[in-house]
Amino acid sequence: MASLPLLTATPSGDVLELRPGGSWTAANVTTLEALSDTVNEQLDRAKTVKVDMAEVRELDTLGAWLLEKISRRATSAGHRADVVGVADNYAGLIEEVHQVNRRNPARAPAPNPVVAKVNDIGRYAIGATEDVRVFLQMLGSLSLALAGVLRRPRSLRLTSLVYQLYKVGWQAIPIVVLITFLIGAIIAQQGIFHFRKFGADSYVVDMVGILVLRELGVLIVAIMVAGRSGSAYTAELGSMKMREEIDALSTMGLDPTEVLILPRVIALICALPILAFIGSMAALYGGGLVAWFYGGMEPAVFIARLREAVSVTHFEVGIIKAPFMALVIGIVACSEGLRVKGSAESLGKQTTTSVVKSIFLVIVLDGLFAIFFASIGM
Repeated sequence: MASLPLLTATPSGDVLELRPGGSWTAANVTTLEALSDTVNEQLDRAKTVKVDMAEVRELDTLGAWLLEKISRRATSAGHRADVVGVADNYAGLIEEVHQVNRRNPARAPAPNPVVAKVNDIGRYAIGATEDVRVFLQMLGSLSLALAGVLRRPRSLRLTSLVYQLYKVGWQAIPIVVLITFLIGAIIAQQGIFHFRKFGADSYVVDMVGILVLRELGVLIVAIMVAGRSGSAYTAELGSMKMREEIDALSTMGLDPTEVLILPRVIALICALPILAFIGSMAALYGGGLVAWFYGGMEPAVFIARLREAVSVTHFEVGIIKAPFMALVIGIVACSEGLRVKGSAESLGKQTTTSVVKSIFLVIVLDGLFAIFFASIGM
């Protein structure tokens, strides 16, 4: 039967003699910690500490470590600590514990800043290469899935497609109309405020019409869709990946790209041009209202000037961009969703990455289209 742990402290001048006894094992951890705490003040005052372990009957790693902590507290204060009376069967354990955490880890040499910067650039390059590979892989998978649907039209998940159109398109109309209306109104207000100094108020209509139809209408809508629908795609697919639902689809012989990704991307490609058109009309309406109430321009004059300033070409330039932007948003959102690991942190990280990459690529794509249309005279 195990005996109760004891710890007797006998001060004698500058020497403090400690006599642990009984069972110093993990079964008595609460009592042992309390006994160790009772001698802390005496340890700080003594010049020499002597630990006599002759009366210790049972000892395990926890008990040996508590006794070692007592010795180290004394030595850290610059005092001497001696451990005596250790039984032969516990000598090895005491020695092992005595050597724990004795060596300070070597300080890592300061990295060369040039080498560190080159290393960072290399890592970024590898990451960008991996992103391009994943993007192209997803594009290839979508192309194969689309080819399969064209060969077998009945394999298209029509119910899923209609549901995604409802979520991406119909439910997004209110926020798209609100934001684009405000953007158009702000552009018109700022244009009137500055053009009025030169007596060129009417040119605000040209600026609002061309800027909204060619650039800002589709760009603002694409950014909103990337933040709203792209993040939702990534979160949905990432949650499925975490719950191994995508692996279950593959086990059942179904292609996850055809079942989950293709309807979402097609819905995005169909919905974004419609949203871009609605958003452009809302922006023009907002600009017209500001021109009427703030600039004193009658609606009939605004519409007449708009017909002179804007052609169908401007509208075509904006709408042509929309499906390509939708394709980029869909590919990035779905590929980032499939890269989610088995943790909520990974899901949040990939969702954030999806939105950032989508917005970046949409802006880059818009710039490339601007250069292309300028080169062909549109």
